[in-house]
Amino acid sequence: MFRRIINISKSQSFFLLGARGTGKTTFLQQIFSPHDSHRIDLLSHIDLAELEARPSRLADIVAQQKKDWIVIDEIQKVPALLDEVHRLIESTGQKFVLTGSSARKLKRNASNLLAGRAFMFNLFPLTHVELEGQFDLDQALSYGTLPKVFAFSSHRDKVLFLKAYAETYLKEEILVEQLIRKLPPFRRFLEISASQDTEVTSFTNIGRDILVDPKIVSNYYSILEETLLGFSLPPYDTAIRKRQKRTPKFYWFDTGVRRALAGTVDDPVRPQSFEYGSLFESFIVNEIFRLLKYAERSFRLSFLRIDENMEIDLLVERSGKRTYLIEIKSTDRAHEGHVEALRKLSGSIKNSVSLLISRDPVQKIIDRVHCLPWQQALQDIVADSLS
Repeated sequence: MFRRIINISKSQSFFLLGARGTGKTTFLQQIFSPHDSHRIDLLSHIDLAELEARPSRLADIVAQQKKDWIVIDEIQKVPALLDEVHRLIESTGQKFVLTGSSARKLKRNASNLLAGRAFMFNLFPLTHVELEGQFDLDQALSYGTLPKVFAFSSHRDKVLFLKAYAETYLKEEILVEQLIRKLPPFRRFLEISASQDTEVTSFTNIGRDILVDPKIVSNYYSILEETLLGFSLPPYDTAIRKRQKRTPKFYWFDTGVRRALAGTVDDPVRPQSFEYGSLFESFIVNEIFRLLKYAERSFRLSFLRIDENMEIDLLVERSGKRTYLIEIKSTDRAHEGHVEALRKLSGSIKNSVSLLISRDPVQKIIDRVHCLPWQQALQDIVADSLS
């Protein structure tokens, strides 16, 4: 059993969004008993067929069950249900939990997202905080932290699970939901995108490689974000308009899924390799994103790139707080060469603090850069946002 740190409020209906396999159903089973809730599973062909044909049938179910909560899993399967949910909240005061693994169909096919009548929560792969004593960095980099991966003890079984997950995503989220017209270029896109995780995105270059227009590549990335498989990291700029016009990076939501799609998951990752460094960066950025989301604090993440040799991996901006300038290195021994970009660029950003996050267990200061073990750095960033 994992200690989930998401803090759900039961004062009104809510959405719980997260990629497939993040544990939404299991989590809800822990906080809602069968005595006070009734579950409708739209992955079930019976429930799906019944409500897809007649969304108004939901009112009959609510009346028959007489439960405090109605849980509807994978609400994006029947977006028309949102109008019925809206009506029932208004007319009866019934409370709903609506889970989903794709915000794309909800936004495009639903007339509303309940207009503020439901809170919005996100569930992610497990953080190192939730795993506590079960957490192992090398295992997390190799196989990710989806809850199901911890049910397997062997390398082979973990690899088989991750490959199956990738295929399930293609079949159930992409083909069944008809999010794209042609699967082969999208499949090739997934491989390239996964192999270029943490790098600056080039729609043109990827389009050339898979023989599609760059605008289609941009749409492919939107599909990844809207099916909750990652997020874009924009370049830093004080002007939001400029920020939006420049090329972002993309971070996959889970290192194991990334490796499965990139075709590198068959072999455990090797420390001191290029892949290890990239995976460590992806892990740290995702942990910061998840932990700040769970802390329910407003923040903005970006990166600063001057040229190929001068870049700050991550900036964390929070209203009324110092901006964190973060360089991420997988080294176990931090030295002056690791802080060069921070030393040269930190002076141009007011009210900022420079951090080098690494696997070095020794805290130190190099050229006014605070060098911290990654666990301590993440703890400090979250604690600072809460103070």
